[in-house]
Amino acid sequence: MDERGGERAFAAALAACRQEGIALTPSRRRILEILACEGRPLGAYDMIDRVAQATGKRPAPISIYRALDFLLENSLVHRLASCNAYLACGHGHAAQEPIVFLICEVCGEVVEATSESMRGALADLAAQAKFQPRAQVMEVAGRCRTCAGA
Repeated sequence: MDERGGERAFAAALAACRQEGIALTPSRRRILEILACEGRPLGAYDMIDRVAQATGKRPAPISIYRALDFLLENSLVHRLASCNAYLACGHGHAAQEPIVFLICEVCGEVVEATSESMRGALADLAAQAKFQPRAQVMEVAGRCRTCAGA
């Protein structure tokens, strides 16, 4: 994500917060801004370093994890389980909407995608199993267009 894309993602997240009545503390806002502007997944300790660079103070890991938990609960960021990293949400979708992360194993680019057909197929699977999903996240590892062509 380029700088303008990061700024747009951050502005969209702030607009969603206003619309939903979500209050962001300065710490939560800073973490969200870092993730939105970075445009790639970051681990919690990477965020500690970014906050320290921005403020001159090194935050305790627990404060970063609390901010991340809040942002996750409010669907403003996603956690990529395969790499234990966090990514700002680029879509502003409903919390229960299925999401697929296409993760390039070479350059680390992550594309967040949704699909109407996948939504229907997953809904059918859940209904057949009489299962009520809370979250529907898939991670697909491979090579992006640029890396596959190299």
